[in-house]
Amino acid sequence: MAHSRPWYRQLYVHVLAAIVTGALTGRLWPSVGAAMEPVGTTFVAAVKMLITPIVFLTVVVGIGSADSLGRVGRVGLKSLAYFQAGTLAALTVGLVAANAFRPGAGVHAHPGDLRLGGDAARYVKAAEGQSHWHFLTDLVPSSPVGAFTDGNILQVLFFSVLFGIALKAVGPVGEPLVDGANRLSAVIFKILHYVMLAAPVGAFGAMAFTVGEYGVSTLVGLGRLVSLCYGTSAFFVIVVLGGVTALLRINVFRLLRYLREEFLLVVGTSSSESALPGLMLKLEGLGVRRDIVGLTVPTGYSFNLDGSSIYLSLAALYIAQATDTPLDPGRQCGLLTVMILTSKGSGGVTGAGFIALAATLTSVGTVPAAGIMLIFGVDKFLSECRALTNLVGNGVATLVVARWEGAFDADRARQVLRGERPPVEAAASVRSGEPGDDRAAPAFTEP
Repeated sequence: MAHSRPWYRQLYVHVLAAIVTGALTGRLWPSVGAAMEPVGTTFVAAVKMLITPIVFLTVVVGIGSADSLGRVGRVGLKSLAYFQAGTLAALTVGLVAANAFRPGAGVHAHPGDLRLGGDAARYVKAAEGQSHWHFLTDLVPSSPVGAFTDGNILQVLFFSVLFGIALKAVGPVGEPLVDGANRLSAVIFKILHYVMLAAPVGAFGAMAFTVGEYGVSTLVGLGRLVSLCYGTSAFFVIVVLGGVTALLRINVFRLLRYLREEFLLVVGTSSSESALPGLMLKLEGLGVRRDIVGLTVPTGYSFNLDGSSIYLSLAALYIAQATDTPLDPGRQCGLLTVMILTSKGSGGVTGAGFIALAATLTSVGTVPAAGIMLIFGVDKFLSECRALTNLVGNGVATLVVARWEGAFDADRARQVLRGERPPVEAAASVRSGEPGDDRAAPAFTEP
């Protein structure tokens, strides 16, 4: 049995205590809680500062260390194929749930009485400028530096893949750069380790602000739509994704427990980006090769948004039901087709899910776009549900692609999930070439 730190020294315990303390602070002293906003936003900004270099270095080292460019291409194509299947499944589950439970029935909101204002109007305006293929047109950055300064993960990924392929193509000339990137990634992850020591402080500030600004009632009784969104997402994770992990001989509940720190970070900071580096480290800790993690996870943040897909279908049908807009099966299928496109490429952008919803309604024209005002007040809590589900979906997707590549040792992963083998040891075994994996070893560090 692996030696582990006492429970009171675990990061997730500290973050959980900070969330509870922050909620109590916001409840008892609302003005103090509302003043804590800079604490939470500063921590999220510190994590975001490291995301683009982590994505760049991980992808470059992964591609540069791969046996061949053919393997890199196979991993990319398999990832996209799985992402498309996952998106379709999530959208379908959301549509079925919305039709079965009809959360918007009885609202009877008149579209003419709805007026867009504030951030909602800004999101709709941003959505009006998007085409169905915006994720392709926005793929290429105006400059390599611009991609990093804007923090656009999809553009950073695009440049990183090109850079990694070029390094691989030039042969021995690029090997020193690959080695340098590998060494630099160890430094960046050490910086991440230092930043994560402040995670409880960031979670406290973010939760105190949320409760102090919006009141404790925002944490309970948020209505049928919020309840249905969380319930549907839980069903998708446990049943759909749980079925996928069962085929991999992995217990989904053990996997969820393994990712507990990342879940609490998402809840505490209201940002899915804060959990991206940790997710990549945890997957490497299960013994997944770095090139697979480096390609699948960042790409999944733009193309494998299971939680966002569930939200899109639920929210669109909720607005249709609330405004008494009839949608027969044919129109719902048309809506589904549009959502497959609008759900892509928006990861890492503030208000991304809301913008995607506005883009969907604007494109279809059947459901009044002004209806988004009906859900704008609770979108913050829906966004947390989206982020949590997206996190699990990308973790499972990476395991599937690794298994698809013949580079996943389920026995070793189960040992890590049961606590019988440290993640560091599992990652190191990839480096040493144990059966089940090869090359591209992860530079895993204990979180």
